Amino acid sequence: MINKILLLFLGVFITTGEVSDKTEKLANIDSAEMLLGEFTQADLEKSPYSRWFTPGYANYKPNAEAVETIKKNIGDYEILLFMGTWCGDSRYEVPKFFKLLDLVDFNRENLTSIAVNYSKKAPGDLDEKYNIHRVPTIIFIKDGKEVNRFVEYSVENLEEDIARIVDGKEYIDPYSE
Repeated sequence: MINKILLLFLGVFITTGEVSDKTEKLANIDSAEMLLGEFTQADLEKSPYSRWFTPGYANYKPNAEAVETIKKNIGDYEILLFMGTWCGDSRYEVPKFFKLLDLVDFNRENLTSIAVNYSKKAPGDLDEKYNIHRVPTIIFIKDGKEVNRFVEYSVENLEEDIARIVDGKEYIDPYSE
């Protein structure tokens, strides 16, 4: 009986150690693949992010009318993009967002892209200053003031939502009251 208890105890001890080691290795892999702080499109075009960025960018075919509306109006804005490379919604929307910026020839000097961790925190205080709770969050700033924001997922679709924002039309993100 004592031998069975010792074997059971030893089995639990070994199994717990194996699970702990596997969890630690997974955490290290995740953090190694997580961008944190300011980044550029070129960063997303590199491995390991290119696995989801490149096909998302290539396969996105935005509505031409919305693209024209964006192109006419987006030059008046500065944009802050907050995203998580670990986040499914960011992986879905951000490649499309960068393609839109390319299609409308947006001046990248007016874009600040910030990658956050699982807690939606990044180096510095911009995540706190702009009250970031969900990602992606795309903030549109005009004359130094926030005009509107895209939060996590689209109401219509990405290009229609952004077209409404930069055209000065009413737009309410999914989390606003």
